[in-house]
Amino acid sequence: MTQTPAVAPEIIAFYSEGYDEATRLTSSADGVLELVRTQELLRRHLPPAPARVLDVGGGPGVHARWLADDGYDVRLVDPVPRHVEAARRAGCRAEIGDARRLTADDHSQDVVLLLGPLYHLLEQDDRLQALAEARRVLKPGGLLAAAAISRYASLFEHTATTWLDRAPVRDAVADILATGRHEPGRKGFTAAYFHTAHGLAEEVERAGFREVDVCGVEGPTWGLLRAVEQHTAEGIADSPMFRAALAAARLADSHPELIAAGSHLLAVARS
Repeated sequence: MTQTPAVAPEIIAFYSEGYDEATRLTSSADGVLELVRTQELLRRHLPPAPARVLDVGGGPGVHARWLADDGYDVRLVDPVPRHVEAARRAGCRAEIGDARRLTADDHSQDVVLLLGPLYHLLEQDDRLQALAEARRVLKPGGLLAAAAISRYASLFEHTATTWLDRAPVRDAVADILATGRHEPGRKGFTAAYFHTAHGLAEEVERAGFREVDVCGVEGPTWGLLRAVEQHTAEGIADSPMFRAALAAARLADSHPELIAAGSHLLAVARS
């Protein structure tokens, strides 16, 4: 039996020693926008509760908690012990595990969420293995929801923060635009792979899924929220600007040309 490669130590360290994933979707306006839009998009496609949901790479349980509150039978898997402990404290059923080697039985799940693993797997073979595992554990016709970071997110983000005016940051963003790879050792994030919408759809289809649809999560104006908070040091998650950005994301749903402007992509598909 082929052994699953270990999760990169720098990824475990990033989420264990400094970065607080538990507050990422609640501590900034663009984070709240990502949460609200992810909830909207998932609820649009989820089967009725109490369907079985496997939240793979579910972190400290931000999504698992609201899904459980909606009546779903949720189990969370994550490779970071800190995340699993936090999810358990929040009342989630959670275990340490790897998206590329799930312990769930074949055809046992109605829904598999991959809202984090794909961008932490730099090599396509690893991403395809994670998608194949999701397909293995899904019931026939089950729902996959797989998130990716947009290839263009770093360009918008570092414009909002003005860091794109710094040559090293500009060079790093240029590399991401050319290759999709955020290489190990660069500050601010772990090693990561940033998808185009076409590339994400292609990988999901190669893994054997059907009815693949890719949408933008935050819409085209999330960077405005980041810029305002960055330069005023004031939270605007409850403001007319936030509500306008949310309206923009909803309007952009029917315009595929705007998918690339979001910070995250979401592919939904059937097994």
